[in-house]
Amino acid sequence: MPIYKYKAISATGDSVTGTYNAKVKDEVFSMLRENNYYPVQVEEIIEGKNLTFHFIKKVKVKDIAVFCRQFYVMLNAGVPIINCLNILRLQAENNKLKQAIGEVYENVQRGLSLSESLRNHQDIFPELLINMVEAGESSGKLDVVMDRMADHFEKENKIKGKIQGAMIYPIILCIVAVIVVTVLLVFVMPTFIQSFSDSGIELPLPTRILLAVSNGIRKYWYFIVLILFGSAFAFMQYIKTEKGRLAFDAFKLRIPVFSSQIKKIITSRFTRTLSTLLSSGIPLLQALDMVAKVVGNEVVADGIKIAKEEVRKGADLSGPIRAIGIFPPMVESMIKIGEESGSLDDILERTANFYDEEVEIAMQKMTTMIEPIMIVIMGVIVGFIVISMMLPMTDMMKTI
Repeated sequence: MPIYKYKAISATGDSVTGTYNAKVKDEVFSMLRENNYYPVQVEEIIEGKNLTFHFIKKVKVKDIAVFCRQFYVMLNAGVPIINCLNILRLQAENNKLKQAIGEVYENVQRGLSLSESLRNHQDIFPELLINMVEAGESSGKLDVVMDRMADHFEKENKIKGKIQGAMIYPIILCIVAVIVVTVLLVFVMPTFIQSFSDSGIELPLPTRILLAVSNGIRKYWYFIVLILFGSAFAFMQYIKTEKGRLAFDAFKLRIPVFSSQIKKIITSRFTRTLSTLLSSGIPLLQALDMVAKVVGNEVVADGIKIAKEEVRKGADLSGPIRAIGIFPPMVESMIKIGEESGSLDDILERTANFYDEEVEIAMQKMTTMIEPIMIVIMGVIVGFIVISMMLPMTDMMKTI
């Protein structure tokens, strides 16, 4: 008999979850209603199926952007919300998103609002989108909100694409460098060393160092691999903690050369998100709370929370933003102009557009700087290996 996982709300408003054996899904709904529970979600547990979908293809920013854009187009054309969800669940390409939209569709059919239904899937839909949808439902401008959210996530996806594109070449170069050095040390170096040992000449210091490294890799490669993977795993676990994430984010803001690019990305995300929220009617204090969660850096997020408290006490936003020490002076000036003119959302949007272009230029500069640095590092390593192998050959020729 199939096993169904359910989520429901009790008469007192508490959330209830559990499993129930039933022949069909309707029996689960009947059981919940008999116990005075309001069904929110019921799905059959199929071993391995859900895990596979959720693990293989996670929902990306691009998927959310497409979801919002298609939702807006249909709402703007006068299609009812329930029909929009039905169409979206049928044509979604991402299986995990398709399943989530299907459950949202069922919940809306049962009487839940769209924002409440989306909130049941906070692992899929960003909190920013959920809060904006709630504001859109309250104001009756859901289509406008979806349009703004589509623009927001499309720009966010564009920035992520630029960052990933800028990192592809350095990563490939690193991989090639590691492979070349490993081949030289593990396969080429021992052959030359054997020839030098048979000749009876004394090996120079660089050659002896290289020989020790080569022997260490060949004898203890499994231990080295274990240390590398263990260190990477420990680091990933550390930055998941509050202390580790804060320390790593603070470090990123101090990295020579790259810190300026990182700050521009944060500035672009801050101004764009705050502009979107304010233009949708979200109060400034609530908007700052939401921006702090999506800015992508805990140090800056803490600074925004402090700025929010200063604004709550009656201060202008421009001063506390300057105190964070991360945003360029232009941001403070533009916010001050926006506050004085009463058009803060419009001013922030223009500032965001400017820094979007700055981010694109910064990514190009970063790629341009990384390429020669990586080539020089690779050249030095390979050059050291070649010189270490050539020195004994020179000594052999002198002996002969």
